[in-house]
Amino acid sequence: METTTQNPESPKFTSKDLVTDQEVRWCPGCGDYSILKQVQTVVPELGIPRENIVFISGIGCSSRFPYYMETYGMHSIHGRATAVASGLKASRPDLSVWIVTGDGDSMSIGGNHFIHLLRRNFNVNILLFNNEIYGLTKGQYSPTSEEGKVTKSTPMGSIDHPFNPFALAMGAEGSFIARSMDRDPVHLKEMLRRTNSHQGTSFLEIYQNCNVFNDGAFEIFTEKSSKKEEAIFVENGMPLIYGQDGTKGIKLDGFHPKIVDLTVEGNSANDLWIHDESDRVKAGILSRFFDRHEKGVDHLPRPFGVFYKEDRKCYEEAMNDQVVEAIAKKGAGNLDKLLQGREIWEIH
Repeated sequence: METTTQNPESPKFTSKDLVTDQEVRWCPGCGDYSILKQVQTVVPELGIPRENIVFISGIGCSSRFPYYMETYGMHSIHGRATAVASGLKASRPDLSVWIVTGDGDSMSIGGNHFIHLLRRNFNVNILLFNNEIYGLTKGQYSPTSEEGKVTKSTPMGSIDHPFNPFALAMGAEGSFIARSMDRDPVHLKEMLRRTNSHQGTSFLEIYQNCNVFNDGAFEIFTEKSSKKEEAIFVENGMPLIYGQDGTKGIKLDGFHPKIVDLTVEGNSANDLWIHDESDRVKAGILSRFFDRHEKGVDHLPRPFGVFYKEDRKCYEEAMNDQVVEAIAKKGAGNLDKLLQGREIWEIH
């Protein structure tokens, strides 16, 4: 039923063919420019006809995205891009549907829609641009802003505990969960390819710098001086190694992650945690590599890559199978008969 996988016979187009006549209205230096560039680079590689590609967004800076992609698209309403995309995918399962959202759009007003899309497992791709701030409305704190964040809406510092999007997606039974960043285009492009190839709801969180209202929020993970010590890139089947010259690793002591100095005699990469994308328990532990200075826990690096992936039937496939089964058993439905049925209320 799906036709969104690579098809060598599809008409060829390039990244230039995806550039629209709309003026890109993001602030100069915004991380959204990099994300747009990588998406426009990767999409032509996927072998999907442009007329079968749809970008749907909610409200926010990131949600301008459909204007800048020469495909079908919709700039919908706040937090409801997931609902619009679900309806589209249910009725047109042949389409490649991409949802572009921000941390305010999806984690706040759209939070309920977000978790139910993940558990239903429609075959769509979610790109969450996380800049830990409300950018479009000029710098209020968002559901992912850190505690103590001083903004226009929290002048004394936020007292809210922030969402951890990865942990939230795990709790909602997401079938594909990954993270990348705007300032690592090579890694971001690979994550976009992996996101597209998964059959089910793919969730890719992208750390995106808002250089006007929250500049440098992820600098510790993106700058050359600190990236190797603060970020760890996980790969399926590979040990968790990071640090300058790959001198640090992570092993599990029971269910507790421990940092290992690989320069010390007796410490070996053979003893390290081997990443397994299909291991839900270990993915749950990885989701806690989030509070970098948690009391009593080693200073753990922030992970990037595909954390978790499982094969599970897509919602639209299950829905279609049920319709086919119902028709086979009972014949085509009669809407008039349904509306005139005996399920009525009597008011006395």
